[in-house]
Amino acid sequence: MRRRDFIKFVGGAAAASTLPSFAARAQQAERPLVAVVFSGSADAFADQVAAFRKGLGETGFLDGRNVTVEYHGLEWHYENLPRVLDDLIRRRVTVIATPGSDPATLAAQSVTTTIPIVFAWLKTR
Repeated sequence: MRRRDFIKFVGGAAAASTLPSFAARAQQAERPLVAVVFSGSADAFADQVAAFRKGLGETGFLDGRNVTVEYHGLEWHYENLPRVLDDLIRRRVTVIATPGSDPATLAAQSVTTTIPIVFAWLKTR
């Protein structure tokens, strides 16, 4: 093998061996998108939002750094659920959280079987 052919071969092999790491870095750049759907307004659920953010932080997820969290307050207008959920499903969110909203939980379960749904019933005082 001539020297020039050998250099081309080694250079090509080195470039090819770095392709998976470029692809992995590109995939890691995309942050998971968490959608939180409240029955009321996000302001009304301020305590739960703070607890949710704290819990995410304790598990290593920081909003704006390695995860994106969107809050969708329905303002008690459940007729907006189909529009909100259709938008979330179209954008392929990573997970849908519906804390304290039975209607949102049931609606989300009825429109997707592929996106995980996290829900909780909140104890009222």
